[in-house]
Amino acid sequence: MLTVVLSLLANFVAKRLIVGGLRRLAAKTKSKWDDLLLRRKVFTKLSHLVPGLVIFLLAADVLAGHPQWIATVMTATQIYMVLVGFAVGNALLSAVVDIYRTLDISRIYPIKGFVQVVKILIFVLTAIFVLSIVLKKSPAVLVGGLGALTAIAMLVFKDSILGLVAGVHLSANRMLARGDWVELPAYNADGEVLDVSLASVQIQNWDKTITTIPTYALISESFKNWRGMAESGGRRIKRAIHLDINTITFCNQEMLDRFAKIAHISEYLQKKREELRTFNAEHGLDQSTLANGRHLTNVGTFRAYVKAYLEDHPMVNQQMTLLVRQMQPTERGLPIEIYAFCKDKRWANYEAVMADIFDHIFAVVREFDLRVFQAPGGRDFEAALRKAK
Repeated sequence: MLTVVLSLLANFVAKRLIVGGLRRLAAKTKSKWDDLLLRRKVFTKLSHLVPGLVIFLLAADVLAGHPQWIATVMTATQIYMVLVGFAVGNALLSAVVDIYRTLDISRIYPIKGFVQVVKILIFVLTAIFVLSIVLKKSPAVLVGGLGALTAIAMLVFKDSILGLVAGVHLSANRMLARGDWVELPAYNADGEVLDVSLASVQIQNWDKTITTIPTYALISESFKNWRGMAESGGRRIKRAIHLDINTITFCNQEMLDRFAKIAHISEYLQKKREELRTFNAEHGLDQSTLANGRHLTNVGTFRAYVKAYLEDHPMVNQQMTLLVRQMQPTERGLPIEIYAFCKDKRWANYEAVMADIFDHIFAVVREFDLRVFQAPGGRDFEAALRKAK
């Protein structure tokens, strides 16, 4: 009875005084690692070793006349201390992950998967030590007999082994890290990586739902990681405007005089007109027909205007690729694609900048006697019927 009272008293002293003192001391420090150790209850679980040690040290003297009880109490105490040691090690490893996540490098090299492997090894070692205590056999003997259970272990821990291999591959090649924006069409996942563990990866989609994907699926199937965009100087704008081919024409004098008043291309037109005039004169071409020689077109002038407009836009990164290119004509007209990079990579701001650019382009296209292609609708058919009557 005295041993039990002493063990309870020792537990009270360890938990209330020592752990309580550490908690008060951690509250006064500016570092986060001690707070994380307390949050995972590392010291609280460690304090449970104290009553076990007290009983283990006093049991032989208290139960001197009862050898059978001594053996039973000593065995139970040893098992208790091994289990407490496992709980302490598990909590300490969890705290290590929390502390590591406070560092910037954790976004590049996640370690949770590796820590989970260590936890599995600790669990296996704990089970071996408990069995060795119960069976009164050396742990080395039990370890030697594990060879026969390898096939079963491979089957039971198949996902963990695949996850470990995938985790090593992902970390070594920096393919995925916490905080990355990824897209996995096969799993309808599109969002930010919350956690990369041994068996699974958690992705929070933009609608705030969370998709859990097996880690090994990320190396067996393709996925898109937007980290490169986030680390670059801009976010890509790649969108086309489709022009009605029937509105494309050579520029006459009236059109050129009108276009020359547009600030973005006035200098371009002056140089281009001089260049074409010189070329046609040098080659002695008959200018009575537009089929001869080189002439400006409204679509070419429009492309030059859009490029000059983007080069003057404050939110377009001029150090990255900037193209205004003509694509393959289709039944929907002639696509003029804008390929540029927005300086602001935040989603809402990026969408606003891109919308402003295309608002302007759609509005200005008529100034070049062009028309945006649009499939005919009900009003178009109604107007055509009225004209037919």
